[in-house]
Amino acid sequence: MSAKGKCHNSSAQRRLRTYAKFFSETKLGASKSFLEESFINLTFTIKINNYMALNYVWVSFFLITFVVALIKLIGGDTEVFQNIVKSLFDSAANGATISLGLIGMMTFALGIMKIGEKGGMIAVFARIVGPFFNKLFPEIPKNHPALGSILMNFSANALGLDNAATPLGLKAMKELQELNPQKDTASNAQIMFIVLNASSLTLLPISIMAYRQEAGAAQPSDVFLPILIATFFSTLAALIMVSIYQKINLFNKTILLYLGSLSVAIGGLLYYFSTLQQEQIEVISSVVGNLTLFSLFVSFIALAFYKKINVYDAFIEGAKEGFSVAVNIIPYLVAILVAIAVFRASGTMDYLVDGISYLIAKLGFDTSFVEALPVAFMKPLSGSGARGLMVDLMAAKGADEFASRVACVIQGSTETTFYVLAVYFGSVAIKNTRHALPCALIAEFIGVIAAIIVAYIFFG
Repeated sequence: MSAKGKCHNSSAQRRLRTYAKFFSETKLGASKSFLEESFINLTFTIKINNYMALNYVWVSFFLITFVVALIKLIGGDTEVFQNIVKSLFDSAANGATISLGLIGMMTFALGIMKIGEKGGMIAVFARIVGPFFNKLFPEIPKNHPALGSILMNFSANALGLDNAATPLGLKAMKELQELNPQKDTASNAQIMFIVLNASSLTLLPISIMAYRQEAGAAQPSDVFLPILIATFFSTLAALIMVSIYQKINLFNKTILLYLGSLSVAIGGLLYYFSTLQQEQIEVISSVVGNLTLFSLFVSFIALAFYKKINVYDAFIEGAKEGFSVAVNIIPYLVAILVAIAVFRASGTMDYLVDGISYLIAKLGFDTSFVEALPVAFMKPLSGSGARGLMVDLMAAKGADEFASRVACVIQGSTETTFYVLAVYFGSVAIKNTRHALPCALIAEFIGVIAAIIVAYIFFG
């Protein structure tokens, strides 16, 4: 086996051991066969993601930059390669600095999330949305274990508990596969689950607020409500698209009650903010966003304390992971920031943005949001790549510039669609994904449009 293959298998094994520990601790009862199958399929799907899509994107940054720089050098720009090399080293140092600066925020966030996990907040969310999801997955028998795993996965994603969400999602896919009559073809229930998962319903965009804080934003949480609203529209689009394909009656009274209540609340919120002056919007958004965030944190603590959980120990247990998380992202962030830096230093990014701006202006639209579009283009392929573009934009333009805020809202309201589909479908060896990809990409597109519109309402 090659060195790369050994390293790759070692990485997959470490991840699998983490999942096995999680299943054991939470008494979800993952079977040995499931873990063995997950290892084989995760090895395959992670290899596809890491060594294919992002590999091509990363290499393209450098090759295109080199060609453009050569053309500029021939044209008389003798400093272009000096600027590229300088930006390369500066961005490498900046990536490490940003990652280390996240330690405090990530330590707190993971600590508070561990309290929420142990205190049963995910289970509370599952009970709240249970009747709604029973209608969306008619193929799943009532009280089937798959429904519980699906609900817990959605709740964990919404609360930012990524470490818990992934194994729960893989567990749900295995249970749905047991109900699937055609083992190599995605079932309706699996597609609904995957597309809703990929629509990125987010309640607590902790990491984005952490990056905004590190970038010097005056109010790092001012994107909280815009992300919440934009992600609602992307999820709603995902639900509608899959329901059309699967002929699910969205006019069922239970579904209408849930969707109607959310739609009225979001619509009323948007209408209210559209009637206010920009200064009022910023004040109210900041107050409501911070109040909601702190209220959620307090609710995690209160519920855990009520259930006689040692809240302090739970926080310390989660907080210990904060340092390793911040340190572990250094190579990924440095890799993408270096690629973006040389791309920008050569002028290639400016050419790309100017070209899009020209087309947008010709259509009669404002072009202030255009500099955030590279984040939207990258997000379906790579979460780390999109994050790097967002961080680079905030570093270049300032965290409180309009385009930077748009990029943050896009990052928080869209998902790495190709990665999600590859990992979840690959975990059960499904080859025919049917209408999953088009539905997920349409939801992604709607999420980007919603993010831009909402950003104009809040920050424009």
